[in-house]
This record gives sequence, C-alpha cells and structure tokens, in this order.
Amino acid sequence: MSDRWDREQVLGLAPDAAAAKAAGGVSKPAKWSGTGCDDEAVWGECEGSGKTAYRASVNLTEPAFRCSCPSRKFPCKHALGLLLLWGEGTVGGGARPAWVAEWLEERAARAEKAQARKESAAAKVKDPKTAERREQRVDGGVAELDQWLRDQVAHGLAQAEKAPYRLWDEAARRLVDAQAGALAGQVRGLAAIPRQPGWPDRLLEEYALLRLLVRAHQRRAELPEALGETVRSRVGFTVPQEDVARDGERVRDLWCVTGSRDVAQEQLTTRRVWLRGRRTGRPALVLSFAAPGRPLDASLVVGTEIDAELAFYPGAQPLRALVVERHGAAAPAVPEGMPVGGFLEEYAAALERDPWLDRWPAVLAGVRLARTAGELQVVDGAGDALPLPASDPWRLLAVSGGRPVTFAGEWSQRGLRPLAAWDEDEGVVIL
Repeated sequence: MSDRWDREQVLGLAPDAAAAKAAGGVSKPAKWSGTGCDDEAVWGECEGSGKTAYRASVNLTEPAFRCSCPSRKFPCKHALGLLLLWGEGTVGGGARPAWVAEWLEERAARAEKAQARKESAAAKVKDPKTAERREQRVDGGVAELDQWLRDQVAHGLAQAEKAPYRLWDEAARRLVDAQAGALAGQVRGLAAIPRQPGWPDRLLEEYALLRLLVRAHQRRAELPEALGETVRSRVGFTVPQEDVARDGERVRDLWCVTGSRDVAQEQLTTRRVWLRGRRTGRPALVLSFAAPGRPLDASLVVGTEIDAELAFYPGAQPLRALVVERHGAAAPAVPEGMPVGGFLEEYAAALERDPWLDRWPAVLAGVRLARTAGELQVVDGAGDALPLPASDPWRLLAVSGGRPVTFAGEWSQRGLRPLAAWDEDEGVVIL
C-alpha cells in the first residue's frame, strides 16, 4: 500500500484556494460510499446535489484524477476530498470496481499510443535530410535576428519606449517560421521591458545576451560539446525524452521537491517543479506542459522527498531532468538550505557555465522576513539578504511569526519569487 499523504500534500494539488476549501466540505465519511484503495488507486462515490452519486477515482502513481461531476477543475473538490479521507486512513483496501479498472486500463492504452507517436515523430526528426533542412532554416532565422539586433542598437533604444508590441512580435514570428522557437520566445518577452523602471539598461543587456547567443550559434563548431548543447537548446533544438532517458546523465538521490510554479503562455501552461538532491546537493528542474483546461503532471508534491533516478538533459549546466525511475513512495521532508552567501556563489558558478541562465532555485536556511528602505527581503543570520519584489508578505509572516524558517524560491533578475517555506510547527506551506 502506498504511504498515505498528509493534508498539506493533498491540498497542495488543489488548482486554487476555492477548490482546497471546498474539499474540506466533502471530506466527511458520511458523504461517501463504496470507497476503497490499492497500491495504484483510490476510489469512492460521493453524494451530490442530484440523485446519482459522483464517482471519483485517483491514480496514485502519477497522480491522475477522474470524477463524474461537472466541475472543470483538475482535481475537483471530490477527488481532493477523497484523498483527504484516504490520507487520514478512513479509506480501506479493497477490490477495484469495474468503472475504476476500466479507467486505469484506458489510461494505460492512451499512454502506449502516445509513446508510439513520440517514437514516430523522433524517427522523422532523425532523418538526415529533414535535419539538414531544419539546420538551414534555423541558420537563416538566426542571421536575420543578428541584423535585427544591429538595427535596434543603431537606431537607438529610445524608440523602444513607445514602440508597439508588433516590433518584437514580428521578429518573433519570423523566428517561428525559421523553426527557432526558443529564440522566438525570448524575443517576444522583450516587449514587456520598456514598461519597467530602469528599462534601457535591462533592454540593452537582453540584446547583448541575444547577440552572444547568435554568435555562439554561428560558431557552434568551435564550442565544447556541452556548451554547444546549451546553445542548441536555447535556439530551439529539442532533445526527445526517450533520448534523454536512454543517454542522459543519470543521478540517483533522495530528491526533495522544493517548489512548483505554473506559467500560462498563449495556448500552453508550463509547470516548473524544482528538486534538490539530499546527498549531492544538486538542483533539478522537471517540466510538464498542458493545454488550457487540461491537468498538469501532479506527481511531484512540494514538501515531499522521493528516492529516484533522474536523467539530465545535456548542457554546460545540466538542470532540466526527467524522473526515469522511482524507488519507493514519496515521504514528507524538509530540504537542507544554505545561507544567502552560499546560494549566490552557487548561482554565480552556474551562470559562468551558462550565461543565458534565466532562473535558478534557491533553498535558504534560517531566514527571516525583513523590510529595508521599503523593499521586502529575506535575511539570514549573517545579515545577507535577497529581495522579494512584488511579494505578498502576510502568508510568510503568518507561517514564521518572525522566526527563522527554511525558505525556497525561484531566483531571477527580478529578484526572488517565494515558492514554499518550512516551519517546525506548520510543516511545509506553499507560498
């Protein structure tokens, strides 16, 4: 039987605060019938407003959710309520009903078909002629971007302050046409900079980093292999997951899930999950993607630790990874943090290996919330601080009560974005 999840782990899966609150209202044994669980799933029927009870089931290995209620939230309050009951030990073991077994079989069949499609697409990409045409198109797009960057600097940055969004959007569209999708995303993101304080310096810096990437791509044959892989990924060449699982650097450790963040971009939502190795101290980033309204991978729960083997994508600073094998169930855990000075040294070393690194995970030990010159910060025992721009301090204050906590966040040029905190009394709290 899988280790039962505690309340904080379950509610960490909720799509929003309203769903988490509503789950508490249905997590009462009297509302449920036909409940049961095994090593893979938990299920039950919850009374609703109509004559027919809602059938809810959860695949614990991913996890994945299904409910017959009309809610468009994933997971819905019934699935969350069922997990709360299971976590409390109220749901006992039993044989799967036919409707649960059918759902699990359908999921397994879809997974097999999806894997077959991936393998077919990978085979097309590996075709020498297809790959050569792609390289030529990307080279043309990069050369055009190089000229565009020269024009922006030659004409002066002042024009960018009042420039319409299409200045960057048109350049990004041309890169999409050239199959350099990652570069297109970076160019499109520049449109927001002239609306920020101190934008000229920031915009010039981003133009310089893009020019550095352009030159690195044009001289890629001269680069070390690992740096060349980094440049390819920043331009838009992806590595199939099956290649990473087969050939990527593998690291087994006790991986603590330190934070998660969902980012919606156009027709795709990306979930970034940050891990930190207990023995290696190594950070890792696991990405998942979903179309609007579709569930994202929720198998990595903030505040838990898994004994797992990860395969890292190639690059000069390997960070993105796949979970290729788990050894046992996840368990609640507190990550080992470091002082602010140690974090900055780690980040500087990573930036030296990958100058286009745009974010890095922070796990800080013994930090307090403080305000200096009107700026919100986290401060460690040595007095070193990191800024928390545009952050809501109240939840972190409520958790810590002014005491030092272990804190996890996502560091970028805009400062530190809070993700989670651990307190002796409260346990893990998602920020």
